[in-house]
Amino acid sequence: MIPKKIFQQSIRRYFRCIVPYMEDESVSEIMINGPDDIWIEVSGKLHKTDARFENNDDLLGGVKNIAQFVGKTLNELNPRMDARLPDGSRVHVVLPPCARNGISVAIRRFGKFDLSLEKLIEYGSISPVAARFIDICVQMERNIIVAGGTGSGKTSLLNCVSARIRPDERIVVIEDSSELQLQQPHTLMLETRGPDAKGRGEVGIGDLFHSAMRLRPDRIVIGEIRGGEALTLIQAMTSGHGGTMSTCHATYPDDTLRRLETMSMMSNVTMPLGALRSQVASAIEVIIQTSRFNDGSRKITHICEVLGLDEAGEYRIRPIFVFRNRGNDPDTGKVIGEHIGCGNLPTFIEHIRERGIEVQEQWFQPPPDAN
Repeated sequence: MIPKKIFQQSIRRYFRCIVPYMEDESVSEIMINGPDDIWIEVSGKLHKTDARFENNDDLLGGVKNIAQFVGKTLNELNPRMDARLPDGSRVHVVLPPCARNGISVAIRRFGKFDLSLEKLIEYGSISPVAARFIDICVQMERNIIVAGGTGSGKTSLLNCVSARIRPDERIVVIEDSSELQLQQPHTLMLETRGPDAKGRGEVGIGDLFHSAMRLRPDRIVIGEIRGGEALTLIQAMTSGHGGTMSTCHATYPDDTLRRLETMSMMSNVTMPLGALRSQVASAIEVIIQTSRFNDGSRKITHICEVLGLDEAGEYRIRPIFVFRNRGNDPDTGKVIGEHIGCGNLPTFIEHIRERGIEVQEQWFQPPPDAN
């Protein structure tokens, strides 16, 4: 590895054409599709820039420096790399010939986290009663999955949800690349590690999850489930580790359960489908679905409770709140809509009341014009 100060100087030298965007807090992502095709994301919208690298060597030198700084190998035999910059930004690199446009780089920037459920209410991403219900689910130690597509704000939403965990609880966080920014005083951060040039020393999410369950956690928060470690997560949720949270790529709530089922099959453990499906349905209790709309805004579209399996062995999902989309404002182009209750009371409402937490049945009722 090279010293941090020297690395930062080299980044400014090699990446000087995009330094203004790296220092602009409004830019959430920088996408480099070869030396002369650079895009940025601002407020959920993509914009092509006039920035250009003088030549391919500058771009190659920059990504090689990143690889050297993080102690990874980037060459023809290893043309892909995940890394993290000193400011916490996440970087992914793909080299030609895998990247046909030239050296391709995506830099996901993470500023100081100041988002909260209260701010999501202000932005119209969720209603006050739906946010209150999420808060209650956290207090009741429900196992929660935040689901959505790429760029839908899953990690930011998980940050907001996990912020409702009590400060006196011990939280173990597991991530591929550190993105979550929990503020609780007793938080243990674990991060995966890739193999070295000889394929040695890899530590995956499944390995860290195994360690986490032996580190006396009150809560386990996983940045994202992507593979066979899903089975370890499911088994932990069904064996007494309540209040576990994670994210998953999925478009709709029912897709979330099927995707977790599929990823569990990627593990080395062979299990009958019926038994696996039963465990998934028992483990996941609440799904919070988020989406990015065509105006660039991100909203919570569904909050659902998982009720197990029906007689046919299919997942049963009960929507509690949904976002009713009324289209786009003709003047501003902004999405118009509101979050409404679906008329379904959560099955654990009596347990909520037993804990002395206020809950009102009218929160879950749809408005008169819902039909």
